[in-house]
Amino acid sequence: MNDCCVKGFKWDGQPQGHIETTSSGVSTYVVGSNPEAAILVIHDLFGWTFPNTRLLADAYAEGANATVYVPDFFGGEVLPSDILRKDPSEWGPLDLPGFTSRNSKEVREPEIFAFARDLRAKYQHVGAIGFCYGGWAVFRLGAKTSGRLVDCISTAHPSWLTKEEIENVDVPVQILAPEIDPVFTPELKDLCNRVIPSLGLDYDYQHFPALEHSFAVRGNKENEAELKGLVRAKNAAIYWFNQYLH
Repeated sequence: MNDCCVKGFKWDGQPQGHIETTSSGVSTYVVGSNPEAAILVIHDLFGWTFPNTRLLADAYAEGANATVYVPDFFGGEVLPSDILRKDPSEWGPLDLPGFTSRNSKEVREPEIFAFARDLRAKYQHVGAIGFCYGGWAVFRLGAKTSGRLVDCISTAHPSWLTKEEIENVDVPVQILAPEIDPVFTPELKDLCNRVIPSLGLDYDYQHFPALEHSFAVRGNKENEAELKGLVRAKNAAIYWFNQYLH
């Protein structure tokens, strides 16, 4: 992870969903009521309670006519949102390496897959979108070996994404990619743009010039360019899910 993964802005607005707890004890924000189509949102480092993520879930539920789920995949732990816009020297006792270690791929993948399996058993159509941390996870959910847990995936400025995960994807892929991103590097972008089309998959790669990592979920609405970008990213994801969930 990089400092860019924990910078940004908190948006105004009141999420409209409710909280459910699964039989396995996973707390989940849920919005929407479509009995046939669901969207799984895999959060960034600020976790399932982050208001921006929930507001985006509300927009997906309405715009894509789906029931949207934002589960807690950090076991009740979240990064404090008051570190947003702070210099790393002001983070105090924040242990980012320890946090990411406790929430590594190996630790969290089983529960992410279990949640997706539950959605697949309940809904005819399932999509997934991952922000930053969630990016690697949606690629794994859409892999050849996943058992077709999702019908399509979308990701904005993914983190921890590997060459193998890119090569193994097997469902339609959307990538919302800012120009400036030290995590989703130019090399990874180029790899995606070479490999995914060769797999015979529907592919939507959207470039956001001059914008930075985290813009789609933590962009500054007071900045005209960032506002335009985050709205475009939201609308692009809604269009993508409408294509594959209905």
